[in-house]
Amino acid sequence: MSKRVKSILVSQPKPQSDKSPYFDLAEKYNLTIDFRSFIHVEPISASEFRQSKINILDFSAVFFTSRTAIDHYFRLAEELRITIPDEMKYFCISEATAFYLQKYIVYRKRKIFYGNGKFDDLLTVAQKHKDEKFLIPLSDIHKQSIPASLDSAGFKYIKAIMYRTVLSDLSDLADIKYDVLVFFSPSGIKSLFQNFPDFEQGETRIAAFGPTTAKAVEEAGLRLDINAPHPKAPSMTMALEQYVKEANKKK
Repeated sequence: MSKRVKSILVSQPKPQSDKSPYFDLAEKYNLTIDFRSFIHVEPISASEFRQSKINILDFSAVFFTSRTAIDHYFRLAEELRITIPDEMKYFCISEATAFYLQKYIVYRKRKIFYGNGKFDDLLTVAQKHKDEKFLIPLSDIHKQSIPASLDSAGFKYIKAIMYRTVLSDLSDLADIKYDVLVFFSPSGIKSLFQNFPDFEQGETRIAAFGPTTAKAVEEAGLRLDINAPHPKAPSMTMALEQYVKEANKKK
């Protein structure tokens, strides 16, 4: 039988909203749930970006896959003293990402389009605008399926690396043990072993979100105990709850 779960470490920043399902989960099952980014983002400087020979104003449209991409696009524009024209078209991965543009532009006066959270769906939305020249701001570590989808759909685009994904220093966690470690990317697994090269899983349960993360867990020689998404648990919190409910049954 599985050992009871009392503590969970989620390898992401702590949710800003008090309404996070993680907090509901902690209260419902009397769990300690901590949050710690195993990776973090660092900006590409304006001088470094210039070396890429990419001129932001050469492009008439932008694909945004995240709020982070939006932040660094407008940060670099400001650092390079570039004024983004009002005619720029913005194609965002989701409605929430599109609304985030309000931080930088007058939303209702701009040409903004968005998908349902999947990049291939966003490309369907953008099909009517294939004559545009697209820029897509990305991290140095990004899903290879993104450029592959753009290539297969025949879009004219350039990848712009505007920020980088860096492994965090977790040395302060060396003596802290959790019953469950939750990962959302292969980079999180890489960070675990960079910080703790002698890590042995033992009774620690590993949770992974998404097939690439699950694959990274298995390739690292770890046991995958909790997997999401799947039909009965489309979110990580639902998968965790199902596992905790079973593991913490009174024996």
